[in-house]
Amino acid sequence: MTEIKRKPGESIDAFLRRLNRRILETRLLKVVKERRFYRKPVSRRLRKMSALKREGSRARIEYLQKVGKLKIPSTKQRSYSKY
Repeated sequence: MTEIKRKPGESIDAFLRRLNRRILETRLLKVVKERRFYRKPVSRRLRKMSALKREGSRARIEYLQKVGKLKIPSTKQRSYSKY
């Protein structure tokens, strides 16, 4: 575990910058995010297959949009007024 102490006379901003840099260097945040939710143990082959399937679907949708055969409705933000 990484331990970082504030140096005497160091500003809070400088300390936070140093802390964030150290966290990025040690890739601690990536490990924490991976462990946040439990993932069932799946074989490497199945993970690869599902990733390829997602990539293929994404590519097909982009192609159909370019050709003009697929229209995705635009999602407009509604403005809510008091009246």
